[in-house]
Amino acid sequence: MKKAELKAFKEQLLALRARLRGDITQMADAALNKNGSRASTMPIHMADIGSDASEQEFTLSLMENDEDTLGAIELALEKLEEGSFGRCEQCEGEIAKQRLQAIPYAAHCIRCATQLQRG
Repeated sequence: MKKAELKAFKEQLLALRARLRGDITQMADAALNKNGSRASTMPIHMADIGSDASEQEFTLSLMENDEDTLGAIELALEKLEEGSFGRCEQCEGEIAKQRLQAIPYAAHCIRCATQLQRG
């Protein structure tokens, strides 16, 4: 891969990382009711308690997914520094540029990713 392409992927990964870090912080604040949008954190009705718990669980699930993505982004940035970016972790073949443009932190080529999903 050319240096200009690698630089573009690095910039894209850094932007994604920054955005996700901000999203996680906002979600954590919302999940913990730190945003002060309510006058009281004590729901009035039992239905409110269920809704609040469900919303908090959903938010925590989203945060977990974003944490996983952040880990993949960090790994991709390490690979950029090592010179192994764009190589499949499974078969060590080249990951298609179109795939990396769509998912710059992809760790597997399409063939291996498909096999792993069928797993």
